[in-house]
Amino acid sequence: MAKFDLMTLPYAPEALEPVISRETIGFHHGKHLQAYVNNLNAAIEGTPFENKTLEEIVMTAEGGMLNNAGQILNHNLYFGQFMAPKEENKPASALAKAIDEAFGSLEAFQEEFVKNGAGLFGSGWVWLSADEAGKLVITQEPNAANPIQKGLTPLLTFDVWEHAYYLDYQNRRPDHLKALWAIVNWEVVAERYGR
Repeated sequence: MAKFDLMTLPYAPEALEPVISRETIGFHHGKHLQAYVNNLNAAIEGTPFENKTLEEIVMTAEGGMLNNAGQILNHNLYFGQFMAPKEENKPASALAKAIDEAFGSLEAFQEEFVKNGAGLFGSGWVWLSADEAGKLVITQEPNAANPIQKGLTPLLTFDVWEHAYYLDYQNRRPDHLKALWAIVNWEVVAERYGR
């Protein structure tokens, strides 16, 4: 019996268009993420990781097990929490204030976030996270890494693996990253910040 399952999208596959196409969702969620789930389930069977959470595996595993667990954790946050079709799309309350304090303005934060995502060599993720004191930081995490490995609380991520954008944007990673602001679920990001 499989320990982990492919997450169910909380919206229709076409709901994020035109930012992310139904076709990209089909490949990215239905093929790539499913492969990580299948690979991790096969890898943990009969090991001490069999009864651990994704977070515990990411914090302690190495190699292929870490890569697959990290990709599942990262994608579950990306698809399941951080992206959603929204009418009003700006951070509110404590999160907005923290962004202003850390980066000067929402626009300056977005520019820095996109710059970090576009500048990450190879594949990986760009993250907005909070430290224990609530200070916001942007990190570049290669491959399947996650800020929890650095003691940070992940608040928002953009996937910069080519399979996340190539069908819709070809090699224009910065254009993809800029377009994602239209579908960020700021309510969830603010809840995760929880200040």
